[in-house]
Formats: sequence, C-alpha cells, structure tokens
Amino acid sequence: MSDSEIVLLGTGSPLPDPNRAGPSTLVRGGSSVILCDAGRGVVMRLAAVGVIPPFLSAVLLTHLHSDHISDLNDVITTHWVMSGEPAPVNIYGPVGTRAVVNGILEMLQPDIAYRLTHHDDLSVGPQVEVHEVSAGDSFTVGEFHVRVGATDHRPVEPTVAYRCERLGAAIVLGGDGVPCASLDDLLVGADAYVQTVIREDLVKLVPRQRFQDILDYHSTVGQAADTAQRAGVRILVLTHYVPAPPLGQYDEWRSLATGFTGQLVVGDDLTAVTVATRG
Repeated sequence: MSDSEIVLLGTGSPLPDPNRAGPSTLVRGGSSVILCDAGRGVVMRLAAVGVIPPFLSAVLLTHLHSDHISDLNDVITTHWVMSGEPAPVNIYGPVGTRAVVNGILEMLQPDIAYRLTHHDDLSVGPQVEVHEVSAGDSFTVGEFHVRVGATDHRPVEPTVAYRCERLGAAIVLGGDGVPCASLDDLLVGADAYVQTVIREDLVKLVPRQRFQDILDYHSTVGQAADTAQRAGVRILVLTHYVPAPPLGQYDEWRSLATGFTGQLVVGDDLTAVTVATRG
C-alpha cells in the first residue's frame, strides 16, 4: 500500500473488558508492519487483521506497565513456533526492556524445552533481539524511520513515544502520560497522533483512591486535543479509554475535544485509519 495505516488493535485498559483487548496499536505501510505495545489479547487482534507475529517488522514498547506488555510472551512464542526457520523478533523499548524480556524467556523455559524435544524441525529457542532506546534515538524499521521522544508518565520512568515516518507522512504513538514539552517537540507537523486518554469527570466519581491516582499521569481528552492542536496534527486518534464507553458510543468523548480542529478518531477495537503519504 502506498498510504500508511493505523489499526487500534486494543483500546482497553487494565480493567478487564469482554469487548476490548489491552493496549496495542498497529502501524503498517508497504511491506513494513509495526506493533506498538502488546496488551491483553494482542495476538488474537493481530489475527483479526490478517497479521501473524512472524509478519511483524518490529515491536515498540512505550513503557513497562503490565497492561502494555502482558501478552508480549504470546507475541514471542507465536513468532517462534510459526516461523518457517529461525528468525528474530526485534523489540524496542525503554531502559528496563531487556530485563523484562529475559524474565519472559525464563518463564517460558518449560514450554521451550517441551517444543524443542517434540519438534525435530525446531533446533533453537525463540530468537529475540532487544534494543533499549532513549529520547533522541532514531532507527529504521523496514520502510519507516522511527524517532524516539520522552514522555511524562511519572512515577513510571523512563517512558517514550515514537514518531514513525514513511513517504513524507508521520505517525506519533504517544503511549500513556500527560502533556510535556518533549512530546510537543516530537509531534510538530505530524500527520497522526495516537494517545491514551481518560475521562477525568467520570474517574472523579469513583470513590476509591487507587482509581483517583490515575488522574495525575494520564492525558484527559481535552489535554490530548490541545496537544494535537498545538503541534498542527491532522488526525488525532484516541485509545486506551478509562473508563471505557459502551461500544460505538463516543459522542460525549468527542465533545470534550473542542480544542482540536482536525480529524478526530474515537473507535472500537480494530478501527482502522488511513494516513495519506506525501511522497
């Protein structure tokens, strides 16, 4: 495809939801397929859009909160057992990612041993290449040039966002966090911006401190809209809704993004957005 595409694989949160997988977003263009974050049910959602883990060019992790990595083990295992020959899965993430992946591989040791014993055509275990990244880093994934920026999700540190550019068009995957100057810098002139959002007004109604605690480190709908407008973004894509609305019922969410004059996308799992190239 000449244009690039964003697919909201999972729009859920740590709260279990029968209709929403955990946080995960797909970006694809040409022969390149990028998975950002690997929340609950990610491999099932990948299959729903015709992608299996061996087709992935890379996995990008924005941070190491459990809801963003809970099914990374499934990505690694399925990539391994479905690949015709040994092939690495490339995982990019903030400092700490290598320790997490090593822990996943340790957890999988019984399964790896069973499969190596049973299948003569499997001669080695999963091949995983981990690349720990920091703000200012850049790298290439297939047809995409990827630039890394810092985000503010404190006390979760470090956390990053990714700007994926192809054929003149830029998609920024913001992850979790609140507005900050480094995110603004990464967003300048971007065509599309994917951002986690919460409904502050609804969260405040929940009489439990643990729920109230999420208010100080997640963007509200209004904050995401203002951030996108400042940067001149054309398409704002909201995801990872807290609390999640009923499927398809987004009018109230849209009404809170009054500061944004571009195209606003609020959707269910598997919502796809085309990002036109400029090349």
